[in-house]
Amino acid sequence: MTSALHDARLAAVVAAVTETGARTVLDLGCGSGDLILRLAPLAAITQITGLDLDLSALRILQGRLDDLPLAARAKVQIAHASMTARHAALRGYECACLVETIEHLPLADLNRLERALFGDMRPRHVIVTTPNAEYNPVLGVPAHRFRHPGHQFEWTRDRFGQWADGVATRNGYAVTRRDIGATHPTLGGASQMALFTRSG
Repeated sequence: MTSALHDARLAAVVAAVTETGARTVLDLGCGSGDLILRLAPLAAITQITGLDLDLSALRILQGRLDDLPLAARAKVQIAHASMTARHAALRGYECACLVETIEHLPLADLNRLERALFGDMRPRHVIVTTPNAEYNPVLGVPAHRFRHPGHQFEWTRDRFGQWADGVATRNGYAVTRRDIGATHPTLGGASQMALFTRSG
């Protein structure tokens, strides 16, 4: 995975958040805060909460926030918690972002994530990105390996689409999908995005 791809992914997510018009954002699996640092300075964003189980990453994020202007820093909250658990305090956000995080979950936890995020928190919009397994040969990833040792799975575009369509149907959302990063004529993008919008 290249820094260029990481930058392209973050730029795509920021653009998608901007398209939604959301002012309050959840960053689930925020890590050390790459997305938060891009969103916090935007005038349209009024509140961001980053959630992660990795305390060391959250400590890094806390330090990185010191580099932001005070007005941007004041928008950010950090929580040490699981994205697969229900959190009443996280209801009512306009947009939730999961940037290259679902593939770190055991497959059995995806149902828990769905219930917590789409069933309980129910943000107006949800943006999910995940690697496109079909693109792995372009990156030189052997067929028997994942891109990252922490990945529990990596999906093709069809498999990601099946999951996204099922989540949308079960929870009253519409969903569209996009390629991210360099795009191969037959293998698609290096990463892939699903943008969910709640119906009604």
